[in-house]
Amino acid sequence: MEKTQMQSRWRAMGPGLVMSSAAVGGSHLVASTQAGALFGWQLLWLILLVNLLKYPFFRFGVQYTLRENESLIHGYLRKGRWTLIGFTALNVVAAVVNTAGVLILTASLLQYFIPWQLSLTTLCWLLLGVCLLILLAGHYKLLDRLSKVIMLVLTLTTIFAVLIAWQRGPAVPPDFVSPSPWQLSALAFLVAMIGWMPVPIEISAISSLWTRSKQRLTTVTLQDALFDFNVGYGVAVLLAVVFLALGALVQHGSNQEIALASAAFAQQLVSMYAATIGDWARYLVAAIAFMCMFGTTLAVMDGYARTLDDSFHLLRNTDAEPRRWTLNAWIVAQALAGMAIILFFQSALAPMLSFAMTLAFITTPFFAWLNFDLVRKTHISRGMNALAWVGLIYLTVFALGYIVWWLSTL
Repeated sequence: MEKTQMQSRWRAMGPGLVMSSAAVGGSHLVASTQAGALFGWQLLWLILLVNLLKYPFFRFGVQYTLRENESLIHGYLRKGRWTLIGFTALNVVAAVVNTAGVLILTASLLQYFIPWQLSLTTLCWLLLGVCLLILLAGHYKLLDRLSKVIMLVLTLTTIFAVLIAWQRGPAVPPDFVSPSPWQLSALAFLVAMIGWMPVPIEISAISSLWTRSKQRLTTVTLQDALFDFNVGYGVAVLLAVVFLALGALVQHGSNQEIALASAAFAQQLVSMYAATIGDWARYLVAAIAFMCMFGTTLAVMDGYARTLDDSFHLLRNTDAEPRRWTLNAWIVAQALAGMAIILFFQSALAPMLSFAMTLAFITTPFFAWLNFDLVRKTHISRGMNALAWVGLIYLTVFALGYIVWWLSTL
C-alpha cells in the first residue's frame, strides 16, 4: 500500500472504531462473556454467524452516506415520514434505557479503582459529569481520538488476559456436563444476545452520522470509509470471540452460579478471574471491563443524541443543518433522563434493559430491510446482495419465531 494511501486511510479512521467501541459494552462484555460462562464454546459459531449476516446492513449505511452525501436518517425520511417517526420512537426508548444501563455498569466497575466507599448513584453522577465534559467540550473530534486509544488498549489487554487464561487451561471439572443452549429456557438469553450482536441495527444510522461528522474534519473517500468500517467491525467480531473465551476459560464449569444481572456479572467476572489466575489479575480485568464500558458510555451518549437531534430536526421540515447547541441540549437531556431512570427505577433496570435488547432484536429485520432497500438497486455487488438476502431471511424467520413463541406463552 502506498504511503499516501496509508495516510489517507489513517485520517479517515474513526467512525468504524467508535462503532466498535459502542459494541463492546452490552453485547461483548456481558452477552459474549455470559455465553462462554454458561455454555462454554457452544455458541461460538452462532456469534460468528450473526456478525456475518448483519455485516451487509451496517456496511450499506456507510455506502449510502458516502454515495448520496447524506445520512441514513435522511434516507429513512425519503422512504416516508412514518418510517422516520418509527425509527425516532424506538431511538427515544433505546437512548434513555441504554444510557442508564451503561452508566450503572461503568460505575459498578469503577468501584474497583477507588479507595473510598461511594454509592453507585454518586459514581454515576461523577461519570456523567466526566462524559458530559468530554462530549460538550470536544464533540466528535475528541470522541474520535479517544476511541482509537481505547480500542487499541482494550484489544491488546483483553487478548493478553485470554492468553494467560488459555495457558492455565479451562477450569471445567472432568465430570461437568455443559448445559445445552438449544432449549426454551435459554431462548430469552439467545434473543437478547443476537439483538445486540455486535450492536443493535439502529447503530448503523448513528455510524452514518459519525461518518458525516468525520467528513467535516477531513476528506473521506468511499474506499477509505469502507476500510475504516471493516477494521472497526473486524475488531468488534474479534473482541466478541475473545470475551466468549474469557467466560469459557474462567467461569464455565465453576460451582458458583453465574449472575445474569449486568453489574453483578461484571463484578463476578473480575472476582472469579482473580481467583483463577491470581489476585494480581483483578485490576487488569477490572481495567479492561472499565475501559470497555467507558468507551461505550461515551459512544452511546453521543450517538443517540445525534440521531434524536437529526431526526426531530428533519421531522420539523427544516432544510438547514442542525445547530451545535441543539446537539448539546440533546446530550444533556438524554444524560439527565438516563440518571432519572437510575434514581427512580434502579430495581427495574434489568428488565428494562432486557426489554430494550429484545425490542432491538424484533425490529432488526425492519431496519435491515430499510438499509438494504436504500442501496440495493445500484450500489452493491451480487455477492453482497446474496448475503443480504440470506441475512434478511434468517433475521426475519428468527424474529417471527420468537414472536409466535412469546404469544403462545401469554
